[in-house]
Amino acid sequence: MKILVITGSPRKNGNSNTLADNFIKGAEEAGHSVVRFDAAFKNVHPCVACNKCGMNGECVFKDDFEFVKANIVDADCVVFATPMYYFGISAQIKAVIDRFYAINGKIHVSKKSVLLMTYADTSEREAQPIISHYETLLRYLGWTDAGKVIASGVWTAGDVNHTPYPQKAYELGKNI
Repeated sequence: MKILVITGSPRKNGNSNTLADNFIKGAEEAGHSVVRFDAAFKNVHPCVACNKCGMNGECVFKDDFEFVKANIVDADCVVFATPMYYFGISAQIKAVIDRFYAINGKIHVSKKSVLLMTYADTSEREAQPIISHYETLLRYLGWTDAGKVIASGVWTAGDVNHTPYPQKAYELGKNI
């Protein structure tokens, strides 16, 4: 299986990146091919709704999204790893998702998807907007949820290391 992991945290050793690391380790050990795109460390211009791409053509911006474009079309599974930032997904990962518009016709095919999410709060209710956004995106694209690791109560970098969530991410990757 070919897997594209898209991360959205600007903290290299942040909690959601730790989940991504563990997921990737499990997936690679299971024999899957994994490529990773760390959106926070790349240049991805936000979509400006110019519609030059026509939802299935060339985007006017030539930036690091080209890597995502080259890897997402053939991917069997797309993983989103994001921290909760002010009750939503990080802006870095949102910019990548918004650019899906230019390749809309090419990615409306059956794929699996995974959500790895971290947040400081412990209320499950606070995670719902991100989960809802993820599920709506999958429904629109015709993708299937292959699992979620929703890590609550982790705020400062490294907090997730003292929880069962990294092991859950590893097992999800291993069993995808």
